Amino acid sequence: IRRLDAVERAQHLQKYRTRLRRRLLATLGCLYLTALAAGASAQVADQVNARAIDAVVTRDLAAGHVPGAVVIIGVGDRVLYRAAFGQKSVEPSPSPMEPDNVFDIASLTKVVATTTAIMQLVQAGRIDLDAPVATYWPDFAANGKTGVTVRQLLMHTSGLLPDVDAATQVRDAPGILAAIAGAHPVTPPGAAFTYSDENFIVLGALIGRLSGEPLDVYARGHIFAPIKMADTAFNPPDAWHDRIVPTSVEHGKLLWGVVEDPTATHMDGVAGHAGVFSTADDLARFARMLLQGGALDGVRLLRPETVALMTRPVDLPGGVRRTLGWDVSSHFSMGMDQAFGPTSFGHTGYTGCLLWIDPATQGYLIVLTNRLHPDGHGDARPLREDLGPLAAALIRASLAPAVAHGPGAGLPSPNPRLSLSDLDRAPGQGRAARQRCSAASRPACTGRW
Repeated sequence: IRRLDAVERAQHLQKYRTRLRRRLLATLGCLYLTALAAGASAQVADQVNARAIDAVVTRDLAAGHVPGAVVIIGVGDRVLYRAAFGQKSVEPSPSPMEPDNVFDIASLTKVVATTTAIMQLVQAGRIDLDAPVATYWPDFAANGKTGVTVRQLLMHTSGLLPDVDAATQVRDAPGILAAIAGAHPVTPPGAAFTYSDENFIVLGALIGRLSGEPLDVYARGHIFAPIKMADTAFNPPDAWHDRIVPTSVEHGKLLWGVVEDPTATHMDGVAGHAGVFSTADDLARFARMLLQGGALDGVRLLRPETVALMTRPVDLPGGVRRTLGWDVSSHFSMGMDQAFGPTSFGHTGYTGCLLWIDPATQGYLIVLTNRLHPDGHGDARPLREDLGPLAAALIRASLAPAVAHGPGAGLPSPNPRLSLSDLDRAPGQGRAARQRCSAASRPACTGRW
């Protein structure tokens, strides 16, 4: 019998761990469905599913994949699950994760800020999705990019490089934009899907050119502030420092409130592909805005037809399915399309974050982790992959008549005293809301704060 070499042993071990994880999830799911089928109360069924989610996150923390995480699951205007786990930081000293901590959301910037801003300009008639980018930025046409369109940037089919070529040695925004404008495409426009930060750096520049405002100013005035995303910004202010989750150590310095992405750093923290900091609560408000057709609390950012255009799935080369800016089914989606369904969409981020939205159920999942802290080697993929099916099950169960429970039938939140008023707070009130929960109603908080 041939002995396995080290690589084969590692592969077999990984397959074993994957099977074991799937069996655990299947078992927990069966317990949940059994509780429902037996006519158990909504509260008991909810506790089973909450414990399954708790177990998954706790296991990943124990395995050392991530130091800490914040998870929110919602459906419509209801928060079904909201919890913080583990450590916000382990260096320079341990500090517990809290639900209102502020994260570097990395590539979620692409959809929360840049795609939303582009679609606002589309509906205002200031940019045409099928116009060449060079229509708005003539220098971009150089070296075979005349035919690249705005739509192809959003779909990642422009042919641009995945990242800015480090060999250019550019260290500021004008230099980076000039390098992209002068570069040759690596594939013909429209011929292949290549996920590219350069696409969104260009889109961020177009927003500035067409709106007359830098991307950070535009996003704050036209996206974040109108729907009260009070804890979302490029280059977060010093006043947020104690709530910000640090990332990795670079050149001997812990990145704390400074964007982790090196290209965004060279662009002074403001770029179309990365740079936004936010909280799970603010991202929940953003998800609700999209689920409500582009409006929240009477404030409209996008028209319903604009949201429909933005989120319409398109099949791309290589078996990839995307919408304008958003992922649907690709190697980045981590099985979310299977967990939530073919009309769902979302995005991930390098720092270990995920936002996934399902119009069919009006549900959403938000996972924020500090997987890069402190050494840059954490892995949030197992956690995100495992939470998808559990979150989708909780959302669907909340809509099932079998678990109807009083007015507004559906599962109550694991924290019954947490309401949308806690999430729709004015700046600085999140900590007070958390303290009210932990001090005045500790049993209702299920100990997960």
